[in-house]
Amino acid sequence: MEIRIINGSHHELPRYATLESAGMDLRANLDSPVTLLPLQRRLIPTGLRMALPVGFEAQIRPRSGLALKYGITLLNTPGTIDADYRGEIGVIMINLSDEPFVINDGERIAQMVIARHEQPELVAVEVLDETERGEGGFGHTGRN
Repeated sequence: MEIRIINGSHHELPRYATLESAGMDLRANLDSPVTLLPLQRRLIPTGLRMALPVGFEAQIRPRSGLALKYGITLLNTPGTIDADYRGEIGVIMINLSDEPFVINDGERIAQMVIARHEQPELVAVEVLDETERGEGGFGHTGRN
């Protein structure tokens, strides 16, 4: 599969780091560094626009290293880019730490996973089939 992409940034196109990677890193496309203060959120541009095939989406996810080491994550996670969206890919970042965090131009800020999806038809019914689990949810199986 090929995906048409416009690279309006001054960085290389996203790519997979290994043959078995699910996601490719997105980079910040900034004129100057951006400082995220504790609990502050910002939309960080990537300079990328793309045309996904019908039946696919791009999921924007946090990078685990930024989350673990610095408390930096993404809001609206995973973010979804629909096949009919043609605008710039932006990444909504938030600083959940108690220290300011500087985002530099070219820094890897998120992962993008391309995924197939379907649009099923919803059918209204009065009763659902029974299962062993039933209505149990939110930790109903216990902690161990």
